[in-house]
Amino acid sequence: MTETPDIHDAASHLVITDPLDLLLRLIACPSVTPEEAGALALLEAELTGLGFSVTRLRFEGDGSYPVDNLFATRGQGSRRLLFAGHTDVVPPGDLAHWTTDPFTPRIADARIYGRGAADMKSGIAAFIAACAQIPANAGTIQLAITNDEEADAINGTEKLIRWMRANGHHFDFAIVGEPSSAETLGDSIKIGRRGSFSGKVTVTGMQGHVAYPHKATNPLPILAAAATALATQPLDNGSEHFPASNLELTSIDVGNTIANVIPASGSLRFNIRYNDSWTPETLTDWVHARLATLPVDGCTIAFEILGTPSRAFLSPLGADIDMLARTIADRTGKLPQYSTGGGTSDARFIAQYGPVVECGLVGTTMHKADEHISLSDLAGLTAIYSDFMKAFFTSARS
Repeated sequence: MTETPDIHDAASHLVITDPLDLLLRLIACPSVTPEEAGALALLEAELTGLGFSVTRLRFEGDGSYPVDNLFATRGQGSRRLLFAGHTDVVPPGDLAHWTTDPFTPRIADARIYGRGAADMKSGIAAFIAACAQIPANAGTIQLAITNDEEADAINGTEKLIRWMRANGHHFDFAIVGEPSSAETLGDSIKIGRRGSFSGKVTVTGMQGHVAYPHKATNPLPILAAAATALATQPLDNGSEHFPASNLELTSIDVGNTIANVIPASGSLRFNIRYNDSWTPETLTDWVHARLATLPVDGCTIAFEILGTPSRAFLSPLGADIDMLARTIADRTGKLPQYSTGGGTSDARFIAQYGPVVECGLVGTTMHKADEHISLSDLAGLTAIYSDFMKAFFTSARS
């Protein structure tokens, strides 16, 4: 009978990938959504060199731009671990606010500067460097990398994960390398995210002269009442792992620049960040119920959902999340907080197929000028990923 090689012994014979070198090369790719600018080709070459089978996929349609994506897999049997991330970055903005060119990586004061350093090319570099420390026979490692997370997110991770399932690629646990840490490396991991639901309410009356209000129907008092009805009614008091849902008005528009004209219509827009007590369907019912309490006074009220709502999700707590938390604590000296804060991420698409957490670097500079991370945090995240994979694959034999 042949014994299964010990992961730790086998790892000592592997070629090491330098996460810093890989990150510097990734930052140098100006991959503003949806232009991948060579970032995926760079990853393909790196992963192929580590023994991964790489598939490039281009998705398009559904009212959005075409997007390049990458799927890589190595190993077979045992347990299956998925890492997901994105190579696309937000535009750098006004270059006058940057110390140097945002796509020319710079190291200063033990920090790496450049667009995408924090969000989230560092997570990808750390995970691939960690993979280099894991023997191919340890288990199955998969990577799902998109170049469409920062914008529409239509032809990216959602379709990529769907393609994986259709082609027989499953996973037992997934990590998204988003910058999940709040202040120090590993102080929190995200076990879920709130959903996002945007809507528009339009009130239509009849235009007329302000001196003859009886010959017009002013929609603005009803619009104001709609704003009050939506914004002053609490949705809930929170749930076990989430804060209270909240609705924020984002605009009230009339488009009337004439002082003596009663406008024909007006509209308001809002966004709801909601917890796991709600779904887009129940929120739609709630909005309709609130609007139904308003007196119409000859006006009509219309409601429409804007865009595609993002669903709230909560990964089931269990042994793998606890294992990740202990791995982090072994490196940092403190267990991470289980968080559901922040906006949305591509983890919402992955959560439909299996347990997923977000575990990455500190994100305080993401999307800012002079975006940066610390060298020590990059090394620390690489070690956390490597330690977790060793524990994750070893646990299959326990």
